[in-house]
Amino acid sequence: MNFTAKSFQLKEKLRKQYDQAIELYTHDRSRPDELLISLRKIVDRILKEVATDHPLPEHACLCAVGGYGRGELYPSSDIDLLILIKEFPTLAEQELLEVFIAALWDLGLEVGHSVRTITECLEEARKDITIETGLLESRFILGNKSNFQELQKRFKKQLNPSSFYRAKALEYKQRHKRYANTPYALEPNCKESPGGIRDIQFIHWIARAAGITPSWHRLVSAGFMTENEALQMKTAESNYQRLRIELHLLNKKNDDRLLFDSQIALARKLSIQAEQSKRSSELLMQMYYQDARTVYVISGFMMQIFESYFFENQQVDEQLLGEDFKIIDEELDVIHDDIFQRKPQLLLKTFLVFQQNHQVQTISVRTQRLIWDSVDRIDEQFRNNPINHWLFLQILQQPTRVVQSLRLMSFLNVLPAYIPAFNKVVGQMQHDLYHVYTVDEHTLMVIRNIRRFTLSEFADENPLAHQVMENFEDRWLLYIAALFHDIAKGRGGDHSALGALEVVEFARLHNLQEKHIEFLRFLVAEHLLMSNVAQKRDLSDEEVIRAFAAKVNTQSRLAALYLLTVADIRGTSPKVWNSWKAKLIENLYYLCSSALGDNSFNRSQILEQRKKEAKALIRTKGMTDEQRDLFWSKMDNAYFLRHEADDIAWHTLNLFEHTDTEQAIVRARATDRADAMQILVFIKDQEALFERIASYFHEQQINVYEAQIHTSLNGYALDSFLVESPRFIGDSTTFEKSIEKNLARKLDLAYPLSAPDIDNADLPTTSPGQRRSRSFPVRPRVQLDREESGRYWRLQINTTDTPGILYSLAHIFSQFKINLRMARLLTLGERVEDIFIIEGQFLEGQHSQLNFERAIIDVLNELLPSTSKSVTN
Repeated sequence: MNFTAKSFQLKEKLRKQYDQAIELYTHDRSRPDELLISLRKIVDRILKEVATDHPLPEHACLCAVGGYGRGELYPSSDIDLLILIKEFPTLAEQELLEVFIAALWDLGLEVGHSVRTITECLEEARKDITIETGLLESRFILGNKSNFQELQKRFKKQLNPSSFYRAKALEYKQRHKRYANTPYALEPNCKESPGGIRDIQFIHWIARAAGITPSWHRLVSAGFMTENEALQMKTAESNYQRLRIELHLLNKKNDDRLLFDSQIALARKLSIQAEQSKRSSELLMQMYYQDARTVYVISGFMMQIFESYFFENQQVDEQLLGEDFKIIDEELDVIHDDIFQRKPQLLLKTFLVFQQNHQVQTISVRTQRLIWDSVDRIDEQFRNNPINHWLFLQILQQPTRVVQSLRLMSFLNVLPAYIPAFNKVVGQMQHDLYHVYTVDEHTLMVIRNIRRFTLSEFADENPLAHQVMENFEDRWLLYIAALFHDIAKGRGGDHSALGALEVVEFARLHNLQEKHIEFLRFLVAEHLLMSNVAQKRDLSDEEVIRAFAAKVNTQSRLAALYLLTVADIRGTSPKVWNSWKAKLIENLYYLCSSALGDNSFNRSQILEQRKKEAKALIRTKGMTDEQRDLFWSKMDNAYFLRHEADDIAWHTLNLFEHTDTEQAIVRARATDRADAMQILVFIKDQEALFERIASYFHEQQINVYEAQIHTSLNGYALDSFLVESPRFIGDSTTFEKSIEKNLARKLDLAYPLSAPDIDNADLPTTSPGQRRSRSFPVRPRVQLDREESGRYWRLQINTTDTPGILYSLAHIFSQFKINLRMARLLTLGERVEDIFIIEGQFLEGQHSQLNFERAIIDVLNELLPSTSKSVTN
């Protein structure tokens, strides 16, 4: 039989055996490690068959390294081989090696190989921790076994376990840092991300270096792990193996990233059924995050255990702290191993002692592990014990280390065990294109933000929040409200109302005063109120302010709601918060405070203060009062309430000579973001003006993420836009001049506009945001309501952020002869929530209203990169 025919037969044999093993695994739902072993054995046998036809040099041997060396082979994993030779090969031996490797490639195997002598292996291992790790878990396959045994003997003699640990620990920390030190990435790499497979392998590598067989059972018997830790790690490891196998089969390549589209397909393959209020992909990721969290915590424990094992500190500074605790080298430790079994209340008291003793820097790993293994003592009896109620409230009421303690309590499962409703949202991702953290992580971020408002070093982040917090007495109530504000996410229904029921039950159980119970109920039930009013309503409308103030009712509730709102928005995503949103919420705070009777914030004083600040800015530019007042005389009070002093000054300086202009005036200026700028448009109001502006931005591939539309007393449109484009970075001045010239020219020439022709079917999916919006699009929603005044209509639109939305909406407005009075465009992550205050004859009839709404829904569905069922209210 010739070489090609034999090679083809082997290739087919390999493929069939692989397919049979995978089919058996899929059909029988057998243990994933059994498939990994089966695939390894198949490749072992094939390699031996290849070596029969294409033998290695007589003194050489073939060794498996990497995952293949460990005996684990995933469906699309590379096969890492070491060909070990006694000495540098002759030309004839070199030819034998090349023929052998070529035969492997002919089989379609993804082979990574090296050819080295024993001396070269040892020299490379000294220089490269990856090679040293490979040799540590190398496995003999065929050839000269004595050669392999000699390598093992010399390598074992050379290996310095403590140095190996140091290098792997550094590698571990660097890898975690590369993945932002969180197991909660939106699209995690199940192999490399913190809490992933690599963290499990880290434990096995260090154990092997220490001379311990890398099995969970042996780590327990050697005293490195507890039975509980070993069981949890074994379960997580098995779950990861199954997940990674399915990922390889799905992608048909060695790709370990859980991308959004993969999450959907994997949930389907693993038969995870969607619930009424949770996607199957969200349930899949919740299971993944819970495993990742477990591995992240236990591997962190093990790092410290190994650290102590290899580098035991002989000089220990120890002092007793009461009858249950001691301080060892600035670490809080418990005295007895069984302390949490005998005194379960110490599961909470440990954190209180940590908060109250500042000579302590951290809680010892030993104590953390004992807590982790004793969490099952937090049962119904524990949760109903008044002593534990007092301890928990004391933790929240301490002046320092509240966030640090709650975060550690969460990671050690104390917080989820003590508040079962919180346990339900641990690891729960929200595929709403808005939040980028799981519910539990977002909750802790909100508490962190509230805490930062108390600290003077962070006062510049939000001066008003810092000021309000300084005068707020019962700060611990804010922490409770933050803990419960999203606790009912994922249940279906109104999570705010359901969360309010939970916080009331918690408050009554903890024997809080009735005034505190009502205060917490209000905060949780209405935690979205201030954000919605500030960002979606016209704050110059006195009816809007009156209605909001009536609901808030007191200054203390306003202060608390303001602090919770700012902390909540800042805790959703680094991209969502900006100075514009900050000012909107700040303005609502001042206006509501005035309406509630705070004379220092009455409406007229707010107007005067804003004008005073604008005047000061204008005066520095040499403008006369007459010039300023000429422009200001064309503006109503709503203008001054809607715009900040800096914007008013900018408008005035650029427009005071053009109050009756016949030509469009366009101005642009930089913002605090390198990829964004602010655009001002001033022109006599006219039909289809908004459409013309939107069409220009669309043509130039400039995204509008905030907009304010205003009409002056003399009938001029004064529109302000915050826009973004990656092209602005490094060349914003050129773009500012181009936009000022070309947008003005487009508006002046007033060419006839054609219908938008936008196709988003093949939008790129290179960024996580693009993949997320394609995989989990927001269903387009349209809501049309009368404003409180009865003069105008409020149109609210929620949908996925895709190119062409604004242009398409503006075109529909023109078609239906809709006059735009005000617009508030909000981009929240990869979703948009746009508010338009509009008027028009078509809105007065029920049938024409329905046609208008249907036209919007249709175009929003067309713009989606994938089909999404829409809802019209």
